[in-house]
Amino acid sequence: MEVGRLAVIGTGLIGASVALAAKQAGAAAHVVGHDPDPAALEAARARGAIDEATGSLEDAVAGADLAVVAAPVAHLAAQVRATLEASADQTTVTDVGSTKAGACAAAAGSARFVGGHPVCGSEARGAEHASAEIFDGATWFLTPLTETDPARYRLVHGFVSKLGATPVAVDPQAHDRLVALTSHLPHALANLLVNQAGATRVEGHEPLAAAGGSLRDMTRVAGANPRIWVDIFVENAASLRESLAEHRRRVEQLEAALDAGDAGGNRRRMLADAFPDPGELQQLRVHVPDRPGVLAGITQALGAERINIEDFELHHVSPDRGGTLTLLVTGEEEARRAAALLESQGYGVVVSPVLSQ
Repeated sequence: MEVGRLAVIGTGLIGASVALAAKQAGAAAHVVGHDPDPAALEAARARGAIDEATGSLEDAVAGADLAVVAAPVAHLAAQVRATLEASADQTTVTDVGSTKAGACAAAAGSARFVGGHPVCGSEARGAEHASAEIFDGATWFLTPLTETDPARYRLVHGFVSKLGATPVAVDPQAHDRLVALTSHLPHALANLLVNQAGATRVEGHEPLAAAGGSLRDMTRVAGANPRIWVDIFVENAASLRESLAEHRRRVEQLEAALDAGDAGGNRRRMLADAFPDPGELQQLRVHVPDRPGVLAGITQALGAERINIEDFELHHVSPDRGGTLTLLVTGEEEARRAAALLESQGYGVVVSPVLSQ
């Protein structure tokens, strides 16, 4: 199945980027855009992302082979349902939302729906910041339903691949638990940490004014598109609560270790229990481009294969040369699995044992 007419429902940053990438890759012959915000629709037209702008959802999906729903998370489920209802049997429907349970529930029973989530993005907003290259090398999760027609899945899989992304199939609920841990929890904690540091004074000194690289690295995402992230937190609240509860347990374990008896040996033993020896570690050095979403895409792809990352460090070289991501994985077999997965996605990987100090 080929995509002749592509309908993009929602022409913000990601929707317009999908349109631009599809035009550049020849993945669609004609791209139609629809957005309830006339200014967003005009911005997409001015950017050259769409060939045609329509004032109604029905006009946008009429005759479309594929409709990509790029609505905000808070409105995603309703827009997926409306798009399915407005379109004919010819039209396959997918979405680009960062949570999947709600959208998939809204499409339950439809053979025409394949959920999707490209793991990329930018702190910027709007079609004027759209980029056809934003999906290059990115993980693009696909969450087909049990009812999904295999031919529809192949269509979306092929379309995503043409945009330069790597499609990875995952269960919708597993997807939401995965991104809660690797994306939503870090965003929540980054904001909490920045707020804590900003509200604190240490003998007249402002912690944020004296912040070093560690704090800057940990809190880089704090404050990014707060309205969007509030909606994401609410939509994925159950999975985020689970991740927060596990994080709280580990913090309490660390507190108990620090509060342990006065004997230094006992305190060290408790701390060792809080930070267990990961065993025989293997180091994976991965060359990565300088592009938003690369780190999240790699960690989520490994998480989907249940490959645990013990630790990681990102060394940035330059915007042109990218950088090196160093991952620590326990065990040679797990390291080989991780390397094979990343190499299949086009990354160069060097594996070596971590020598004892």
